[in-house]
Amino acid sequence: MDEESILKKRFAELADRAYQSSQYFYTPFLSMAEISLLHSMEAQIGRNNYRLYGGTKDCERCVAQFGDPEEIGYEEAFPICCIRITPRMQKYADTLTHRDVLGSVMALGIERGSIGDILLHENCGYLFCLERMKDYVMEQLTQVKHTPVQCALTTEIPDCLQEGQALQLQVHTARMDALVCKLYGLSRNAGLELFREKKVFVDGRQCENNSAVPKEGDVVSVRGYGRFRYEGIIKTTRKGNLAVQVVKY
Repeated sequence: MDEESILKKRFAELADRAYQSSQYFYTPFLSMAEISLLHSMEAQIGRNNYRLYGGTKDCERCVAQFGDPEEIGYEEAFPICCIRITPRMQKYADTLTHRDVLGSVMALGIERGSIGDILLHENCGYLFCLERMKDYVMEQLTQVKHTPVQCALTTEIPDCLQEGQALQLQVHTARMDALVCKLYGLSRNAGLELFREKKVFVDGRQCENNSAVPKEGDVVSVRGYGRFRYEGIIKTTRKGNLAVQVVKY
C-alpha cells in the first residue's frame, strides 16, 4: 500500500472513531499536500466532520480535528501552542531565517509532524507546535544559528499575512501559470513543471490545472518559492495586457 493510500485510510479511521465515540481525534501537523488529500475525501468523510487549524487562520501546516461539534455536543480547542523565540541580545543577534529556526528545532530530534508554521517578525520567531511538545522545545532550544535565544509561550501572534508586499503585474492572461511565472521570474516550462510536480496550492487545495483563473482573495502557495494573495484585475493596458494586483509574502 502506498503512502497516499495509508494516509487516506488513517483519515477515514480517525473520522470513524470520532463518530463512534463522540470524541475529538487529531492528526499531527499536515503538509499542504496532505491537507489537499484530506479535502479530496470530503464526500467520504463529510465536510462538517473535520476542521483544520494551524495556530492562526493563515497557517499552511495545520492539524486536522475529526468530530462534528453538533453531534459531540461541545467544542474543543486544538492541541496547539505558540512559542516565541527571542534572541537574548538582539543587538548582537544574527538575522534569523525560517531555515535557521526550523533547522535548530529539527536538530532536537523532533518529528516534523509535531511542528507547524514558523513566523518571523522583528527578528523573533513564532513557532507553532503540538501542546505535548512545548516543554521539551522551550527547555532544549537555546540557540538558533550562532545566536543564543530564549523561549516563552505566547498568545500575541503577529499577523504576518498583513505584512506582504503589494505588487502590480502585467500578464497576457490571469491564468495561474502566467501569474506564477511572472511573479517568480520563471520560464513557462519551469512554471508548468511546478504544476506537474503538484507544488501549487490554492487555499490549501492542490492545483494541477495551470490554466485555472484564481478568484479575488485566493491565497496561492508555491512550494519552494512562497505564497501570494490574488487581488484581481486592475485594468487592461493599451497593449492588451492585464494589470493585476497581488500581495506577495
